[in-house]
Amino acid sequence: MIRLHSTDSGTFVPLSPVRDGHVGMYVCGATVQGAPHMGHMRAGVVYDQLRRWLLYRGLQVTLVRNTTDIDDKILTKSVEEGREWWAHAYHYELVFTDAYRTLGVLPPTYEPRATGHIPEMIELIDRLIAAGHAYPAEDDSGDVYFDVRSWPDYGALTHQSVDDMTDAEDADPRGKRDVRDFALWKGHKEGEPATASWPSPWGRGRPGWHIECSAMSTKYLGAEFDIHGGGLDLRFPHHENELAQSTAAGDPFARIWMHIGMLNVGGDKMSKSLGNSVFAHDLFDQYPAAVIRYFLSTAHYRSVLEFTPRLVESQRAAYDRIAAFLSRAREVLGADAPAQPRALDGYTDRIADVPQDFATAMDEDLAVPRALSVVFSTVREGQRLLGEKGQETAADDRGALRTVVAQVELMLDILGVNPGDPAWGAQATTASATEGASAQDPVRTALDSLVDHIAQQRLTAKAKKDFATADALRDRLREAGVLIEDTPGGYRYELAGH
Repeated sequence: MIRLHSTDSGTFVPLSPVRDGHVGMYVCGATVQGAPHMGHMRAGVVYDQLRRWLLYRGLQVTLVRNTTDIDDKILTKSVEEGREWWAHAYHYELVFTDAYRTLGVLPPTYEPRATGHIPEMIELIDRLIAAGHAYPAEDDSGDVYFDVRSWPDYGALTHQSVDDMTDAEDADPRGKRDVRDFALWKGHKEGEPATASWPSPWGRGRPGWHIECSAMSTKYLGAEFDIHGGGLDLRFPHHENELAQSTAAGDPFARIWMHIGMLNVGGDKMSKSLGNSVFAHDLFDQYPAAVIRYFLSTAHYRSVLEFTPRLVESQRAAYDRIAAFLSRAREVLGADAPAQPRALDGYTDRIADVPQDFATAMDEDLAVPRALSVVFSTVREGQRLLGEKGQETAADDRGALRTVVAQVELMLDILGVNPGDPAWGAQATTASATEGASAQDPVRTALDSLVDHIAQQRLTAKAKKDFATADALRDRLREAGVLIEDTPGGYRYELAGH
């Protein structure tokens, strides 16, 4: 049974699909005002991993990821960058698409744009007005607002009372009955491009942000669907408002609400106001995309993920160990090496199943770090089968080695970090590549190699429950000024005083 943590209840909820054997997922995509940062990419990776796991479990998946291509910020940024608003939005939509593709994120089943669904939004607003939960502004501005006090369950997602909520700052409050009422439709204002407005019963205007996702999700997935996802920063007000307006209109809406933890940079939340945003294109210039995706997988999706170049480098070393094992094992197996698994085939032709511990971790709220620890334990078993003499020693265990390789590559493909995935193309993924800080610094490369040698001896000792030897090896590293820390993905290290 797959269980996921749902924000509204704060509990783990069994995934019981609305349609038997089929899962409908709606993921809030980008507001394409500028270039994607790593928070966007983390969300893309998490929901891609969930989708791949559902496919492995034999479920059909419809994944809808929208594009918000009309918004106050897009109108402002387009002027700053000297483009028409629609050209600005399309430019950054392509940038996002390329970034997702670079990270091996499977394309969504549908990727609707907000501007392509204005009739559905108007129809939904009409339903809310008819039900007494929305009203046209009293100042003849053409705005339409959701009446938060008309809906007793408003605040159910984030467990807040209306009186404790902040004001909705999405429109002039003079036309509102309550400052917390939020905009469903924004009347066209002087100075805005005429092309950024559409005819409606309330005059020309454009949709508010929240109504867009309610209209698009139910169009493609139905009035009730299985999973609604996004970043933690969308929980309020965006998702709270989505839930309120959809259920007030009579739609059951999402059964499970998933939210991804924030990405911190230098101990602070990544944000434009702090000027510490880490943009996807900058990291793609520094590291192979497979390494970035692996790094984004090393913390549980609901946890804060801390970003520093040092942490990326340490996870790169862990990923390189996996890649090196698979390369060596495939060389030994030759023609007997298994075919690469493929997510889009639903893993129907797999040679082996994943280990039970991996399945348990993934079934229990997508515990990817625990799943990665199973990958490493399986790799260690493969290294034992290879032995020190390589092909000569492994000849007696070729069948077992083939199964291990198939298991490891299947687990990695489900996580989207399989070194053999054609999605990575000719990208370098090992520490011997010419790109990356450690490869450019021969001293650091030598240190990585020496630390890894001792660290592998320590992991072997721990696997044999020889904790005295493991502790002695850790102490030897500490005496040399190397502090080593165990992680679900293997280990990381840093130099004392750095």
